[in-house]
Amino acid sequence: MLQDYEISKPVGRIDSFMAVIEFILVLFLIQSALLLFSGQAEQDEEIRFRILSHSNAPADQKLKEEIQLVIEPMINQAIAQAESKSEIVDNLKAIEATILETAQSMADGQDVRFERKAALFPPKRSGFVITPQAPYDAYILTIGSGRGDNWWCSLFPKVCFPDKDVEKAEDEKVTFFIWEWIKSWFD
Repeated sequence: MLQDYEISKPVGRIDSFMAVIEFILVLFLIQSALLLFSGQAEQDEEIRFRILSHSNAPADQKLKEEIQLVIEPMINQAIAQAESKSEIVDNLKAIEATILETAQSMADGQDVRFERKAALFPPKRSGFVITPQAPYDAYILTIGSGRGDNWWCSLFPKVCFPDKDVEKAEDEKVTFFIWEWIKSWFD
């Protein structure tokens, strides 16, 4: 009769260390793949637009929204007529005065500034793409003191103008496939 032998391999520090290294490498590979397929290079070159209201008072926030609704078509038209970032910049320079005049006429005597500079934007998730917090090339329209909550949007994938599909997805009820499958057995 054969004897029963217990075969065991002692887990040492080296094996545990290698498991941690392998886990880190897998995470690194996943992150690299996501970065590769997310189009990060395009996001680094995009121009963003930000509107800063005078304060968080409802009247100031409403004014900010009204100005945004008026200047949005101007910006969209400037982008639609361009084929590269330099053309977008040229088109936006051409309409800067018009945007500033429009905002000043709607601002009821408040000081309005419109400038292009590097501005810090918070991280943003849009679908599977996550844009990191970083300074981005941006046009900033400041109404009054500019101390109100701000809106940010990038002009290529629209961040501040919410997608209709995203809003619909948030309204849908979340269900779990396995739970629904098990429940279907008893219906």
